[in-house]
Amino acid sequence: MEITERQKKILCQIIEEYAETASPVGSVTLAKLFGVSPATIRAEMARLETLGLIAQPHTSAGRVPTDAGYRFYVNNLDGLEASTKAETERRSIERGTHALEVRVGSQSRADTAIRGAVDALVELTGNLGLATIGSQLYLAGLTRLFTQPEFGDTRRVQAVAKLLDNLEPWLREAAPGEALNIFIGHENPIGKNSEVSLIISKFRSPFSDRSYIGVLGPTRQNYSKVMSLVRYAGNMLEEIL
Repeated sequence: MEITERQKKILCQIIEEYAETASPVGSVTLAKLFGVSPATIRAEMARLETLGLIAQPHTSAGRVPTDAGYRFYVNNLDGLEASTKAETERRSIERGTHALEVRVGSQSRADTAIRGAVDALVELTGNLGLATIGSQLYLAGLTRLFTQPEFGDTRRVQAVAKLLDNLEPWLREAAPGEALNIFIGHENPIGKNSEVSLIISKFRSPFSDRSYIGVLGPTRQNYSKVMSLVRYAGNMLEEIL
């Protein structure tokens, strides 16, 4: 895929702006940030749209990331130039990891430690938190998930509910093997039409060598922060349990 450095930066900015506002990002907003004309931004956005990385919803003048755009972003996080919010985000991640340590470190039992980590992820990300405890799937934060603007559509709520009904048996049978597993939108092996992302970390626990902790949220989210916190939660649980 041929994409210029400026196009990468524009895609990065669209994803970060959309994660914060849940509104399509327009050329005027980006032109101010990049110090170029709106026409220049529109030409770059047209190229990104041709590549399938962004899309124009309905008649909106703005653009939103596609599943492919999110995947490109996630795969290239290390190589993308840090945004103006990078330092703020770094501090936010540090506060989040500290909150996880406090919540989990106060627990004396493995099951309560795992639940504590899940509850902390819910508070820190606004997503649904989940973890396997033995043969059970612990879920928390369903209300937090459904208060996000994407889920004003009943169809999407039903699709997520169907996904959750099948998540525990899928985790048990598929047993994703990576330390950090990221399934974006249609990449989800179950609930392909639910338009959510599943980010889970595998860790060893007293219950299983393949326990999982993670979050389920809309495709519109701060992947850098969420991935960091889920990875940290998995590593921390493996160390202390």
